[in-house]
Amino acid sequence: MAIQSIQKILIANRGEIARRIARTCRSLGIEVVAVHSEADADALFVREADQAVCIGPAPSADSYLRIDHILDAAERTGADAVHPGYGFLAENAAFARAVGEAGLVFIGPTPEAIDKMGSKKEAKALVEAAGVPVVPGYDGSSQDPAKLAEEAARVGYPLLLKASAGGGGKGMKRVDREADLVDAIASAKREAKSAFGDDTLLIEKYVVQPRHIEVQILGDTHGQVMHLYERECSIQRRHQKVLEESPSPALDDALRERICEAALKVARAIGYVNAGTVEFILAQPTETGERPFYFLEVNTRLQVEHPVTEGVTGLDLVREQIRVAEGHPLPPQPAMRGAALEARLYAEDPDGGYLPQSGDLLHFVAPSGEGVRVDGGVESGTEIGIHYDPMLAKIVTTGADREEARRRMVGALRSLVAFGITTNRDHLLRILRHPAYVAGELHTHFLDEHPLPRAELDPALACVAATLAGFALRRASAPMPSLPRGFRNNLYAPQSVSFTIGEAAHDVRYVHDHRRPGHFTFFSAATEGEEPRSEGALLAADTEGGAVTLRFVLDGVQHRALCLRHDADAAARWFVQIGGREATLDERPRFPARVVELPAGACVAPMPGKVVTVDVAEGDSVTEGQRVAVMEAMKMEHTVLAPTDGKVVAVRVAPGDQVEAAELLVVVE
Repeated sequence: MAIQSIQKILIANRGEIARRIARTCRSLGIEVVAVHSEADADALFVREADQAVCIGPAPSADSYLRIDHILDAAERTGADAVHPGYGFLAENAAFARAVGEAGLVFIGPTPEAIDKMGSKKEAKALVEAAGVPVVPGYDGSSQDPAKLAEEAARVGYPLLLKASAGGGGKGMKRVDREADLVDAIASAKREAKSAFGDDTLLIEKYVVQPRHIEVQILGDTHGQVMHLYERECSIQRRHQKVLEESPSPALDDALRERICEAALKVARAIGYVNAGTVEFILAQPTETGERPFYFLEVNTRLQVEHPVTEGVTGLDLVREQIRVAEGHPLPPQPAMRGAALEARLYAEDPDGGYLPQSGDLLHFVAPSGEGVRVDGGVESGTEIGIHYDPMLAKIVTTGADREEARRRMVGALRSLVAFGITTNRDHLLRILRHPAYVAGELHTHFLDEHPLPRAELDPALACVAATLAGFALRRASAPMPSLPRGFRNNLYAPQSVSFTIGEAAHDVRYVHDHRRPGHFTFFSAATEGEEPRSEGALLAADTEGGAVTLRFVLDGVQHRALCLRHDADAAARWFVQIGGREATLDERPRFPARVVELPAGACVAPMPGKVVTVDVAEGDSVTEGQRVAVMEAMKMEHTVLAPTDGKVVAVRVAPGDQVEAAELLVVVE
């Protein structure tokens, strides 16, 4: 095959992966074209591109999934190749075929390989014929619920329902008993149809405490295939990966060789070209000590966790993808060196059922340092909407061994700042510090099995930091900053600031010593100001850049804090981060506004999103915990349950409605 030099690449994706692909393109001197929805018009990946074309409104179906709009953008900008990234159209054979028919280079596998692996049923039959072990299950053509129920009984519970046409946890449901099967089938089919346009399901036997192992493969147009070792992706929530690492602590050299050779068998069987991943389930050891593993699926694209492989091989996988697409042969087999971890930073609430979050990312500071890499798609001021995946960034660390990479990841996450929106940053830290994780004792239900108590920031310390940050802001905004702030006739009468953290109220009462500027005496509410609670001093405060960076002393201990004040709806909200722990404080106004109370029995939207189904009507009798509605946000379904036994007296929404967080859906009386 002749070498075809690529000059301009259109990236048919968004966010952090679009930026990551563009970074390699720039290093190779290749021009970049970004395509974007109306919602992403001012996004980082758009501003950094050489050219950009708007391809439709915010919903993915009207923009990032529009093949015709993407190809039109390629023609208008003179692109000669398309990189699909991951998600959206990355594993869509029709897209790959259309790109080729338009005379463009598709930087990915062939449409035939995508077709073969796009159907889990066909993929399972093909790899089984190649001598690779597969999980017992059902992948027949009949989708009749009665047939699915029959096959479920044959396979046995617990089992997994999986979308045949896709992955990423969408359309996947675990079913532990027969009574739950009908509802699980309906929900899995809805998710699969929404995410992939195909609601075909397959059934797999559920393997108890499995480890998720995947092997990175590369194939070129000269018939060569190679593996780039394994990644372990066992830390998951909702069947979606959260933490990934390489090498896997579960594999010795012999087992690594067996799994990697099985991945190469799969690659050869389908004539694989470009980058892809063969995924396996690693079972617990048998009585003889053997570790069985089973083929799971092939992801015919670049993976979210590809930086982990780059960290232990030294390769740039996007560069290798481009070179393969140009017709170059594969590079020599690299050695595995050191260890690498990747943590996915999500806009979600782990302590609230992992519900996705939306809103404004008011202040974002990415970590840096030796062995730290950040692939991100956001910045301070980015609006996190409801239309796309809630991943904000990927943090990658490397080290001489797993423990060094883990410690670096802890340090990186402690320094990361994401004010304004709830993220899983603290949750990731709890995982990384758990003794079982440190020991490498992982499986895909780690988060279900191990309690991870929240590492709370001391409320008193957070309130003092916010109080001192407020003092620093007032001082900086004064016409003459040298004049003392907070002057009053009685200099020794305490001033007071009131905060709420969650449902708890916290009062800070203090006296600023005007004879020693920056020194404070804080009083305990219990002593009514008669005895000092502690002595404090504001050592330094930097109010530039939107946030306040503080150094202060309290009870003889010096602290560093980052504080951000955000004013909205006549109320002040403080975000405080100290020592890697954070708190959100609402400063209580002196004259609170009236609060509109929801009626008893209110069922509200847990987050902004679209109403998929309304399962009750006015006058219906319901029981506590009964499903009353289903919502969809950021590509996942969420069930709204009745809070009590009673009668439905109001239904305020209909299927297809877009609602805001806490919006009233149904009232049960």
